Amino acid sequence: MAVAHDFGGGDSELEEQSNEGYQEPAFKAFMCPLTRQVMHDPVTIETGQTFEREAILKWFRECRDSGRKPTCPLTQAELRSTDISPSIALRNVIDEWRARNEDKELDKAFASLAQAVPASVSVSAQDDADTLRALLYVSHMCHRSAAKKTLVRRQGVIPTITDLLKSSSRRVRLKALEVLRLIVEDNDENKEELGKGNTIRTIIKFLSNENFQERELAVSLLYELSKLDPICERIGAIYGAILLLVGMASSKSENGVAVEKAENTLKNLEKYETNVKQMAENGRLQPLLTKLIEGTPEVQVAMAEYLGELALANDVKVVVAEQVGALLVSIMKTGSLPAREATLKALREISSNESSAKILLQAGILPPLVKDLFSLGAGHLPMRLKEVSAAILANLVASGASFRSIPLDESEETLLSEEMVHSLLHLISNTGPAIECKLLNVLVGLTGSPSTVADVVSAIRSSGAHHQPDPSLKLLRNVSPYMGAELVDALGLGGSTGHLGSLLGVVTVTEDHRSGVTEEQAAAVALLGDLPDRDWNLTRQLQELGAFRALATKLVELRRGTIRGNRLVAPFTEGAVKVLYRVTCALQEEEAVVYVELAREVGLAPLFVELLQQMSSGQDAVLLYSAMALENLSLQSARLTDVPEPPPPRSLMCGCFGGPGQGKQPQPPGAMGTCRVHGGFCSLRETFCLAEGGCKAVERLVACLEHADARVVEAALAALSTLVGDGVANATEGVLVVGEAEGLRPVVEVLVENRTEALQRRAVWAVERILRVEDIALEVAADQTVASALVEAYRNGDVRTRQTAERALRHLDRIPNFSSAFHQAKGRT
Repeated sequence: MAVAHDFGGGDSELEEQSNEGYQEPAFKAFMCPLTRQVMHDPVTIETGQTFEREAILKWFRECRDSGRKPTCPLTQAELRSTDISPSIALRNVIDEWRARNEDKELDKAFASLAQAVPASVSVSAQDDADTLRALLYVSHMCHRSAAKKTLVRRQGVIPTITDLLKSSSRRVRLKALEVLRLIVEDNDENKEELGKGNTIRTIIKFLSNENFQERELAVSLLYELSKLDPICERIGAIYGAILLLVGMASSKSENGVAVEKAENTLKNLEKYETNVKQMAENGRLQPLLTKLIEGTPEVQVAMAEYLGELALANDVKVVVAEQVGALLVSIMKTGSLPAREATLKALREISSNESSAKILLQAGILPPLVKDLFSLGAGHLPMRLKEVSAAILANLVASGASFRSIPLDESEETLLSEEMVHSLLHLISNTGPAIECKLLNVLVGLTGSPSTVADVVSAIRSSGAHHQPDPSLKLLRNVSPYMGAELVDALGLGGSTGHLGSLLGVVTVTEDHRSGVTEEQAAAVALLGDLPDRDWNLTRQLQELGAFRALATKLVELRRGTIRGNRLVAPFTEGAVKVLYRVTCALQEEEAVVYVELAREVGLAPLFVELLQQMSSGQDAVLLYSAMALENLSLQSARLTDVPEPPPPRSLMCGCFGGPGQGKQPQPPGAMGTCRVHGGFCSLRETFCLAEGGCKAVERLVACLEHADARVVEAALAALSTLVGDGVANATEGVLVVGEAEGLRPVVEVLVENRTEALQRRAVWAVERILRVEDIALEVAADQTVASALVEAYRNGDVRTRQTAERALRHLDRIPNFSSAFHQAKGRT
């Protein structure tokens, strides 16, 4: 039973006032001479005097302990016997008096509650005191007698108290929550009565309240209500209720009572499968897994279907594989077709992580999976499910496990056996594009390891696939990077160790353009690129020596083909880009104006945009530093842009009389040739605006979001985020610019993939900015993977990430966005 709260103080004072206001005088005969209180169990001693049983027994004990003979407390006469006789008649009279008195007092309390002032009207302190006094008396009556709880319901008082949850007084709201919890405790009919209408939704609103006392009392009330099965279903049907309960149950900042009540409420809600599904969608997966393990075959199919629909985080996939991987494999082998379909879809999701895929391999998934994939005829999987099997196999191969040691049957055939590779090639040639693509990924994955590539290449050659037309030719193109790739020779640093000027002289010498980049130049620029980019003294020396102009010029010549390319162009370009990145790091320093003019003169921003095309293998650093440089440059656009003066008013006539008015006329985005994002005259070269120049910069940054290197993705996302941050004139237009470059979906995918904590933090921020555009939020709301990724960030991120994720979930209407009027009312006391 929850402990009664005295929030805000004053309950004891109200209790005294309550007794004064409602109690009728008691007859003198009702009072115990010793306690001066109305008796509950009156007894009579041999002198004919009547006392409270406990009081007179205590008197006798004191006489005995002090060595005195027992006496009558009133007459002081010595008693021959301490026998006592119950005064049944008097007790009945007192009970009748007390019952009449309580009924009259309860009627007065009900009347007082019925006259409570609506929340929309200002109330006086006296009005609140009257309401609190009435609530306190109802609480006392329900504590004393369970029958009074029934009377409260029959008198229609429950809806009246429910209305007080919207009171502008916090004390009234708190007391109303506490009394409602007491009224429904151990009384199912009262629970049913309270669960009518929108009451449950009103209670759930308190779970997101800033006041911890209201949250604790609200979740305690919900816990009591959840003990009744029909109410469990209604709680789950309230939008956002389960997410709020999950958040509270997993909170590290909530007090222990609230966490325990939220946890117990969720356990009660687990009785309904729809609630279990919602819990799983919001990151509480264990109830679903428990039902999958312990449920009937029908329940197992339903849970597997739910599991296949979820977008699971990678660490969760591992947990799922460990707990139910073997069970799912067993169902896949022996279950009915609907059960196998549900299981395959669940396994497709679980196997998409390296660690969980390896757990499934240990559970024996590979032999039945391959058998289902290659078996034809009646009783075997339909083609739509073979596509799912192919996707699972591709996921398993991508895990990097050793398939040479996993036999597929008694003949010890493996996935690398020549016959098996031939079967894969045959299936590729005789199926549709969907399965073909996934099976190609299987072969590409098998050729990604030096220990297995030779087996696959040998089987491809023996099959003659490389001599056959498409799709075998397509296969060869997919695996060609793994069938003869050469390692790039590493360059030693070597070269001169003299002064910076001498080193720079090696880099910038241009004796013979036809010879391309020399080894000495590549080594020297690599050394320069590895020096600390925040060493401002070194940056100043490089600027004074003309290093930045020289390197920018040489990169432009390499891009144009003026200097012949060779194998050293890539390391030279990488080093040069790192050196030029230093310029953008200096834009926040005291000498920033020098570097701004330098960046404009050499066209640094357009150059970095061009370098974003370096998508070939081994050029990740070029992409990384180019994207980081564009972020630094773009952050300066807001102060570098030239914002035009607003046009003069067209008339001096006052707008109040229908004239044009004298105020500034708002300019639409892009008016007068201005930048739609920054509101001024922008260009990529002069103000480093990424939105100008046909948005080529944005398009190439968007392309980087699909890069395999998480660092490149984070840098590209950071650069794009400069268009939607608070520093720009119109962040909404920034979102639209990214959208026009088809960049919104890739940004969302970065969030869903959740590769690193830093990338998740930045992606959550960017997605929240995007979702501020209402039309986009409405479209994204239908994508369960986005909401699941935001919920994961909301549950497990740091404080700032949780706050940002919560705002994003509100944009998607996953967390109720309660009215400001409601929150303002709750803030008053």
